[in-house]
Amino acid sequence: MREPRHTTITPSAARLTESLRDIGYDFPSAVADLVDNSVTAGATRIEIVIEYAGADSLIMIADDGCGMTANGVNEALRFGSWRPYGAGDLGRYGLGLKTASLSQARSLTVLSRGGLRRVTTRQLSLDTILEFDEWLVIEPVPSAVYDRAKEMLGQGTGTVVIWEKLDRVFQEQKPEGGWARRRIEKLAERASEHLALVFHRFLEGEVVPKVEIIVNGEKLRPWNPFAESEPATKRLPRQRFELTVGDKTGTVTLDRYVLPPKNAFSCQSEFERMSGPRKWNRQQGLYIYRADRLVQWGGWAGLRGIDEHLKLARVAMDFSTDLDAAFNINVAKMRVAIPTQLRQMLERPIHEVCLRADDAYRRAAGSRTTDKAPVKSPATADGGVTLLALRAAAMAVGESEALRRILGELPKLSPDIASALGLQVPAPGGVDESVA
Repeated sequence: MREPRHTTITPSAARLTESLRDIGYDFPSAVADLVDNSVTAGATRIEIVIEYAGADSLIMIADDGCGMTANGVNEALRFGSWRPYGAGDLGRYGLGLKTASLSQARSLTVLSRGGLRRVTTRQLSLDTILEFDEWLVIEPVPSAVYDRAKEMLGQGTGTVVIWEKLDRVFQEQKPEGGWARRRIEKLAERASEHLALVFHRFLEGEVVPKVEIIVNGEKLRPWNPFAESEPATKRLPRQRFELTVGDKTGTVTLDRYVLPPKNAFSCQSEFERMSGPRKWNRQQGLYIYRADRLVQWGGWAGLRGIDEHLKLARVAMDFSTDLDAAFNINVAKMRVAIPTQLRQMLERPIHEVCLRADDAYRRAAGSRTTDKAPVKSPATADGGVTLLALRAAAMAVGESEALRRILGELPKLSPDIASALGLQVPAPGGVDESVA
């Protein structure tokens, strides 16, 4: 049987590289993708410089990881670089270094020292690719910037990545003036917040080895979204789910937390800090981790809507790299899709933590003093369980608001039943705030 004829069609380097700039990164996520590479290389110290210098502004990401040989650097600058990814590797597609860097800058330079003492320097420049329409990597001429990068490397192994010609950072406006300086400062602040959250387990030392990240001379403090150091934080029992995708089986774990209401925090400043970059309402929901690195957070991934009464609920969901295909993780490692079979398993444990968060919220609201304080009646054991079951059922069918109205009327119509359920029964002339 004759083999079919074929033709090799090489893509236009110029057109394809310009297209890949729009793969979905913003500035903080692009920096985080390079930090992934440093963590995978075994780095314990990662230093990031976000420096304003007009048209010469630059970004530098330096680490003390294992470094690369000359061949390793060349391969790292290949689009779709081919290397095996082991379990737990933060890399995935062999595109991150290039796509993340060129999403922000027109020039990407890598300096690295592996086992030998020699430093390899290579550059991938969009301007060069556009001029020749070829996938060209060059060895750039020495400069003060590269000398500075070598100083950051010191005498050991490691890698420095440099972004120059930051056309996307300045959004095609002239990179001079006070607005440009303020933009760089704001981006440095946003990147710090993002890295402190995304890599909080590495910064805390929960993952070995512990990693130190410094941005513009400031060591990052990890932002753990679950306020585990607060005595009043409640952690529900861990849930485990097994998923099979093709011939691979992986485990998903669920850790559920109910954070303390404002009046139960150790101090006001810590309550404000734990509100997070998006503030309390938008920080509620699922925090999805891949190999201990946070990839998606905030909201309930379509399992339910954002609700003021659930703002104290935060849930950590972990999956291993074996389940990448099931979660359909994107190149920028910012979005995942929860598998349908897992969604069904999550419904009950998510309802439970939401119910408890709702209860904590309402109890805190009901504890506010009024001109005439309500009389609090203790619930019977059966009554408390019944109330929890009612609220869980109402959430499950989307009738929480209807149940709230019913429970609001119950103390007036049937005080004894309301008391058995643990609802607040107003004293004569008093006001019931338990479901306000």
